Amino acid sequence: MSFSKPIFISLSPNIQKDDFWLALKLIFSPWKWKRGRGVAGLEEKFRNYLAVNNAFSFNSGRSAFMAILKSLELEKGSEVLLQAFTCNAAVNPIIWSGLKPIFVDIEKETLNMDPTDLERKITANSRAVLVQHTFGFPAKIDEISEICQKHNLVLIEDCAHSLGAEYKGRKIGTFGRASFSSFGRDKIISSVYGGMAVSNDPVLAERIEKIQKDYKYPSGGWVFQQLLHPILIKILVMPFYNFLGLGKFFLIGLQKLGIISKAVTKGEKQGIMPGYFPKKMPNGLAVLALQQLNKIDEFNEHRRRISELYQQGLKESNFHLLGSGENERKNIYMRFPILSKSNESDKILKYFQKQNIFLDDGWRKSAIVPIGTNIDRMNYIKGSCPAAEDIARGIINLPTHINISLNTAEKIINLLKGF
Repeated sequence: MSFSKPIFISLSPNIQKDDFWLALKLIFSPWKWKRGRGVAGLEEKFRNYLAVNNAFSFNSGRSAFMAILKSLELEKGSEVLLQAFTCNAAVNPIIWSGLKPIFVDIEKETLNMDPTDLERKITANSRAVLVQHTFGFPAKIDEISEICQKHNLVLIEDCAHSLGAEYKGRKIGTFGRASFSSFGRDKIISSVYGGMAVSNDPVLAERIEKIQKDYKYPSGGWVFQQLLHPILIKILVMPFYNFLGLGKFFLIGLQKLGIISKAVTKGEKQGIMPGYFPKKMPNGLAVLALQQLNKIDEFNEHRRRISELYQQGLKESNFHLLGSGENERKNIYMRFPILSKSNESDKILKYFQKQNIFLDDGWRKSAIVPIGTNIDRMNYIKGSCPAAEDIARGIINLPTHINISLNTAEKIINLLKGF
């Protein structure tokens, strides 16, 4: 059973026809790249969606996180606790801000921060806790909030995976003193790059707004590069990906030539900050993000339907289903994670690749992803978070995005059961 059309989990999966044509229209409207009404429209829509008082857009989740950290006015070297099994995009802003990341282990079932290990790793230098709601599964936010209050720590929510998820009927991103979201190419909504900082704290909000105003726009060339991304992925990379390897050749070539961007640069894997961070959100990408935000309920409902299919189809399989949640949690499943025997995950991904299904999204092999990240530069001590390291060895993520049909999900289930 081989798919004639390649199936991807993370190669700009949210692109639909209207996004393609909007990006193409913006390409030929350079006067709209940096300034325009899109930014104000996106921020207003975001405030209304989360029912918050303040939302400030930036050119990435990394820039938004850096603005939040700067607004806290922490002493250099202060500790920020965050979970292992995370992306270097969550770690680097801490380092770039002159702060020290301290890694907390995860609970295997939820893939989120273990409150017990959090309490164990708090020191006299700890100042903030970053809570990641992995793949759209809400963390134990009540317990973590209590720990933060007990030790006078600032709670920040990383909502890069979880826009639209809820806990006890309340949107994720509204529990901490501040939160940030990402609109990266494979996130809940996508504008290739983009992010948002949120805070209901009037003091922090005033500081973040000032920081946003002080940041410059990214260059016109950088905006052009991002607008090209969904167009070239759709017409050059995806259609030819498995045809004599041309699509992959196009992708690598376009990235090396700087025509389209990488989600994470080689330098970032070594803790080096690219010159296009931190910046404010350019209008062109805000227009793309706003169109995606208008479709978020449709996207998330689709993710839940696909995930229900995986749950039913794989519940009696040899795979362990991850990311379980209680009834009070409303998961949104940016991915549907399953656990294989650690020595089989590579074999399974290669097997699926032969069927024209590409499931390697980089969230594997290391406690800090993507593969190739220098964990020493991230201040991670190997063996300090054994559950996270164990999960990274055996995890496989299944696609749930809007371009995965129910029929495709059924075929993926059958392939897994027949492996």
